Amino acid sequence: MSSLLTTLGLRSSGPFTQPPSQAAGYLIFHFLFAYGVLSSRMLKLYYGIDHNVSPREDLTKYGQKAVENGKITQIQLNRLKRIESAHANSVEHFPLFVGAMIWAQVAGLPTSEINASALVYTVARVAYATVYILVYTPRMSQLRGICWWASNITCLRLFWLGGTAVNSKL
Repeated sequence: MSSLLTTLGLRSSGPFTQPPSQAAGYLIFHFLFAYGVLSSRMLKLYYGIDHNVSPREDLTKYGQKAVENGKITQIQLNRLKRIESAHANSVEHFPLFVGAMIWAQVAGLPTSEINASALVYTVARVAYATVYILVYTPRMSQLRGICWWASNITCLRLFWLGGTAVNSKL
């Protein structure tokens, strides 16, 4: 367990060392997750409803026609729409995370604090996307809001802690 905590940057490898910063790794992960993993492009290609001329209109223009023609089911179309929404939200949320990570580094917060916050953010965002894509009932979809707020609070906490650290040096 100790080596896992060290790998995640939550604990140092020795008594006189700081844990390594994992900020760059988390930033790269979230960029790839938001812009790549959550993209609906591959599924639309697989279903044969991808149109590169204007891919943002694929589901609006061709989605219902694909259901009517039997290319996909209504459930698949609804899931594609949720994937696109999860993708859009992750892209929109990425700058907040970037800003929080940069601010925490500049403010001089302990790397273990930054790494732990990034881990919590990552778990919250992956859970958010999973719930968004797989859950289709109104009651259970409320979990998505909890995950969204958890990721926001994590970033806002880093801004707050960074501001406190900077102000304590004045």
